[in-house]
Amino acid sequence: MASVRDRRLESDYRALRATFEAEDLVEIRAIGTAPFEKYMIVYKVPSLRLNSTGQPMRVDATVVEISLPADYPRMPPTARTVAGDVVFHPNFNAAKICLADHWSPSFQLVDIVREIGELLTWQKFNIRSPLNATAAEWSQQHLNEIPLARVHLGGNSVDIKIN
Repeated sequence: MASVRDRRLESDYRALRATFEAEDLVEIRAIGTAPFEKYMIVYKVPSLRLNSTGQPMRVDATVVEISLPADYPRMPPTARTVAGDVVFHPNFNAAKICLADHWSPSFQLVDIVREIGELLTWQKFNIRSPLNATAAEWSQQHLNEIPLARVHLGGNSVDIKIN
């Protein structure tokens, strides 16, 4: 008989497939064998990186790794960008993406995937406890340039802002 955790992992996998299989802006790759504990998510939405002169520049895709720890769902997933893609955002650094401030086992992995997309497009950001203080300061000086896009991932409405 499957453990509670294994049933949750299976449920998360089914929900991710059902929610995002027809979504053009998100590609989900389960890593390893079922029940899956790691995912690579390719977000095809705009985000910011720093260019060679240290200025924010727009990019059109970001790869994020989401890992589910042994005590998930009691403990939150961890998320980070991969391939050296350090996103310029108050809630990202080279090692981690700051997800929900207060984790609850009732949060769904589908919602985490959506939230990361909203963070990437600057629809959401938290400057009260930033991982990147420079990006937090930048956000306050460039409010007229954000969000980069308005997306509702796993849904039908997509409104991309073109600069």
